[in-house]
Amino acid sequence: MAKWGEGDPRWIVEERADATNVNNWHWTERDATNWSSDKLKALLLGLSVENEEGRCEVTEVSKVEGEASINNRKGKLIFFYEWNLKATWTGTSNAGVKYKGAIEVPNLSDENDMEDLDISISLNKDEPDTPLISLMRTKGADKVRSVLGSYVGYLKTEFTQGMILPTANGIAKLQSTSQSKAKLDKTQISSTSSTTAPINTGVKIPTCKFSMRDTFLTSPPELYRVFVNQEMVQAFTHASATVDGERGGKFRLLEGNVFGEFTELIPDEKIVMKWRYNNWPCEHYATIVLTFLDRSSETELKVECRGVPDSQEEQTKEGWKRYYFEAIKQTFGFGARLF
Repeated sequence: MAKWGEGDPRWIVEERADATNVNNWHWTERDATNWSSDKLKALLLGLSVENEEGRCEVTEVSKVEGEASINNRKGKLIFFYEWNLKATWTGTSNAGVKYKGAIEVPNLSDENDMEDLDISISLNKDEPDTPLISLMRTKGADKVRSVLGSYVGYLKTEFTQGMILPTANGIAKLQSTSQSKAKLDKTQISSTSSTTAPINTGVKIPTCKFSMRDTFLTSPPELYRVFVNQEMVQAFTHASATVDGERGGKFRLLEGNVFGEFTELIPDEKIVMKWRYNNWPCEHYATIVLTFLDRSSETELKVECRGVPDSQEEQTKEGWKRYYFEAIKQTFGFGARLF
């Protein structure tokens, strides 16, 4: 490509001082390897399944080898990722007997459909036979495939922000494809042009609302404290957190992946908060309303979510189930049936 002042003027492109990729014409690349390694570990670690035979959980992610990147050329995003994964699962039978096994994913790649992903699950050689291996090879494999599909979805939402820039005529239309084919995996979280446009362009993103209910074997005051007390939040998230349990107070948890602000607090009855994942469009928050209903020996928790980006609906539901409902029950012994 000729530099400014040289060559055929029809093909001259001026190098801008601000390095802006005008109209998304130039090839740009973003390395997602380190982020992907951390994200894959976070998604797999703690994954659990259970049935009448017992419970199994991923307790260690021992190998995450590979690379990932995103390229932008003429407004088209090209995703490349290739990973070799190994993890350890631990099973506990209803009789209290523990077992250990391995999970191997030899080729998580943009060249393979997620439904065809090879997931090998085995029991360690020195372990006696157990029905829990069947649980892992069915429900466990399905859940592993689901979270790996979520990784692909995160890759195609978090790292697209800022790569497709506004054009001279408005907002560039996002086109995404894998390196080898254009279709997206059926199990991944979808990414649309409007959700990936930076929020400061003034583009409104499509949102949805939904509600969830769950029951906890505790009182409303005790369950209320779980959400506003910093020590209790750190206990069920198993990580450091910042929680200012006052109206207008900020919170940040799950290694900064979730943060927001308490906008209304009615002790033991109701919590209203501005809430977001860190990969959502800049400054976009959902409104989350928690209502604590006394059901004698139990507390029914109603969670109403408004303003969640359409493409993040399933991820948000799964996140609340896994990182709030299930984690709180397991940590504090509040386990109860799910509606």
